[in-house]
Amino acid sequence: MMHLPKQFRLFCLSFILCLTSCSNSNDKFINTDLTGLDYAKNFELTDHNGKTRTLLDFKGKAVVIFFGYTQCPDVCPTTMVEMANVMKQMDTLAEKVQVLFVTVDPERDTQALLAAYVPNFDTRFLGLYGDPAATAKVAKDFKVFYQKAPGKTADSYTMDHTAGSYVFDPEGRIRLFVRHGQGAEPIVHDLKILLK
Repeated sequence: MMHLPKQFRLFCLSFILCLTSCSNSNDKFINTDLTGLDYAKNFELTDHNGKTRTLLDFKGKAVVIFFGYTQCPDVCPTTMVEMANVMKQMDTLAEKVQVLFVTVDPERDTQALLAAYVPNFDTRFLGLYGDPAATAKVAKDFKVFYQKAPGKTADSYTMDHTAGSYVFDPEGRIRLFVRHGQGAEPIVHDLKILLK
């Protein structure tokens, strides 16, 4: 067995450690890492084309799920624009990403309304809805907060709701929570890691 001088062995070890740390620096998530958490495992909702959907339908893709509503004045449209920009920056990898918009306003967000609203941001995006019981179940499973904030009339209410998005890896495991309003770049960075 060949014995190498101690200084040479230390040099080699430090060189390998340097290479390892350099190569992994870009592999760290920018958004909140939820890897290993035991919730948000699935859903059963209807998409804006009338098809029943579950998380398993999107296996092989990174999935971004946002809970909102079509009459939202601020967070929802800005999040959807942000995700449309993400898809543009992902270029050809965008085909491996599915964005889902889950309504927390089942009383007003009909299939027709979601079909008119969601694809306006990107034709690949899907709007999902359920009846009030299904909506409540999915929100509970995903630990998403939502409640009505009364308006001047019965139909002019707004919805207070969680403003971030969940990201799942191509195996359908929850991996990230994305905060609202940080721009496309951090999301693109993290999606590319998940799609490696």
